[in-house]
Amino acid sequence: MSNVQVIAIPSNHPGGMDAGRSGHFGRCDIFTLVSMKNGEIDSVLSVPNVEHSEGGCLVPVQILSQAGATALVVAGIGMRPRMGFAQAGIDVLVGPGETVAEVIAAYQTCQVRPIVDGDVCGAHSHG
Repeated sequence: MSNVQVIAIPSNHPGGMDAGRSGHFGRCDIFTLVSMKNGEIDSVLSVPNVEHSEGGCLVPVQILSQAGATALVVAGIGMRPRMGFAQAGIDVLVGPGETVAEVIAAYQTCQVRPIVDGDVCGAHSHG
């Protein structure tokens, strides 16, 4: 088992460590993937999201699975994609942070936790 984790964070364009974190997982512009080796940042990659209509809520699961993500840190997520990530073996976590760098800092200091049913968004419950 390797000590490499690839943390995916829904981000605003153009992605990267300085990018703002997107509150809408499914509608984010881009996913920033931060590869962590032994708890330190190894590399940063941005992967574009696709339109929701092209396969619905589960398309990001495929995108992130193919990109090698091991965990996803979100502000909120719907039940269908959450279940899809579980099936793909990608941990869904929640935690603080306004930017990708802040989310990664929270990850490094154990301020993120596995998502629970109470964190799950309804279809369009917040706008």
